[in-house]
Amino acid sequence: MSRLAATFARLAAGRRKALVPYVTSGFPAPTLTVPVMHALVAGGADVIELGVPFSDPMADGPTIQRANERALALGVGLRDVLGFVQAFRRDDADTPVVLMGYANPVERMGVERFLDEAAGAGVDGSIIVDYPPEECEALVAAARARAIDPIFLLAPTSTEVRIEQVLAMASGYVYYVSLRGITGGTLDRDDVVRRVAAIKRRTALPVGVGFGIRDGDTARAVAEAADAVIIGTRTIELLEDGPPEGAAERARSFMAGIRAALDAPARRPNP
Repeated sequence: MSRLAATFARLAAGRRKALVPYVTSGFPAPTLTVPVMHALVAGGADVIELGVPFSDPMADGPTIQRANERALALGVGLRDVLGFVQAFRRDDADTPVVLMGYANPVERMGVERFLDEAAGAGVDGSIIVDYPPEECEALVAAARARAIDPIFLLAPTSTEVRIEQVLAMASGYVYYVSLRGITGGTLDRDDVVRRVAAIKRRTALPVGVGFGIRDGDTARAVAEAADAVIIGTRTIELLEDGPPEGAAERARSFMAGIRAALDAPARRPNP
């Protein structure tokens, strides 16, 4: 069983939801990436999405774009990202790590080489935002052969055909984008709950929700339907909001608050 499958199975058995923070590799500094990853886990993260810096992150809002630009300016590339994962694995053999990014860095390295090196570093899944599922049969097969789960996005605008294509290709989990736009916006909780429930009726895969989750109340509301809550923009804001030497502790504290909200007993209506 893969690390992702084992993690979601363990959480489901305990009737708990996965907490999945996103961080951009190399931000706020390359030396802080691995300490921040460990701090997120210490705060209660179950899976880490590790962003691969790219110059044109089309799905991301200004906060994550700034983080990408900063990491690139510091010279952080795909090989460095794989090095961060390898270093993380020296002290954490259990927490799944999913790389999230865009096709250009992967194509420059070469898909087969990327997958070989990712598997060797200890990567568990990949989200390549601009790889359309209808053109990914070879990639999906190659990733699965190396025990890397290919993860795809669904959105409020996804057609029935696209939903079927994604569910046929995906493994690990399905990433539902809660907004009609870029990261960092405000989500419609009721709409998210309704749409996620509809997706879950069609697949046994866990469904995670990202874009627009910034606090414990929103995370808890989304978790009523989703198997995982994914938090990116707010995590990056906390990393940049203060001195770099305190970034790991800010990340840990934020995760602990979200974890507590997700694990709190269900509220009962007043009689």
